[in-house]
Amino acid sequence: VKEPIYGSIDGEWNIIGLARYGAVTKDYISKYKENLLKEVKAKDGVLSTRKYTEYSRVIIALTSIGKDPKNVGGYNLLLPLGDFEKTTWQGINGAIWALIALDCGQYDMPYNADAQIHATREMYVEKIINSQLDDGGWSLLGSGESDVDVTAMALQALSNYTDNSEVSNCVNKAIPFLSASQNENGGYSSWGTENSESCAQVIVALCELGISPFDERFEKNGKNLADNLMSYYTIGDGFKHTYDGDGSNQMATEQCFYSLVSLKRFMNGDNSLYDMSDVIQAQ
Repeated sequence: VKEPIYGSIDGEWNIIGLARYGAVTKDYISKYKENLLKEVKAKDGVLSTRKYTEYSRVIIALTSIGKDPKNVGGYNLLLPLGDFEKTTWQGINGAIWALIALDCGQYDMPYNADAQIHATREMYVEKIINSQLDDGGWSLLGSGESDVDVTAMALQALSNYTDNSEVSNCVNKAIPFLSASQNENGGYSSWGTENSESCAQVIVALCELGISPFDERFEKNGKNLADNLMSYYTIGDGFKHTYDGDGSNQMATEQCFYSLVSLKRFMNGDNSLYDMSDVIQAQ
């Protein structure tokens, strides 16, 4: 990605992975900031009226490069997350990524004067807790069959709150679910399809929780999560979404890359992927 943009592909996740690995350059950051600023101004600061994960993703990216999300062309991109109803309109995903975004930079909860229900961290935590299904997992719609990806992301969001007994109970139910859901080759399936991104999200979740991805609970037939993740890698290219996919996939490559960064940071004893208190903030 020579020209990082605002977007879920070729954009923020790429920036986050490179920044947390320590491979992002000033020139690269400048290109991203320029493209983001154009988009923010063109949208008059409104990245979305429905999907508030758009704000969360950008906040995480800006935090990873030491930039202030409270002033992007004069717009405070944290402010929308102060509206509980609008943030959670898209369901559990909104609450998950709002927490991750707020916590990655240890930001104060913004007060959104236009909100009918003013959000707190506790409200987002409660939203996630109350959405856990009987089998220990979570689903995007809050009902039906639990999904590995959503479960892993929920755990990423809850990882800073395990001192809370309710959160700890949730985690203690979710870990066995993830272990039991693991395929015989050490990987995972989502919506009936075995894929690399599900494995990547579980790796990040375990690292955020301080649990080794090499834990015996996540080894099947001698294969662990890292073994499975790397089975999707095409040398000199990138990561495939599925085994039978035609070449590398950009979204899969970005997710697998930042999961490897997460694993590397865990193994080195560094701050986790989303604990960005080690990032030097720009003056």
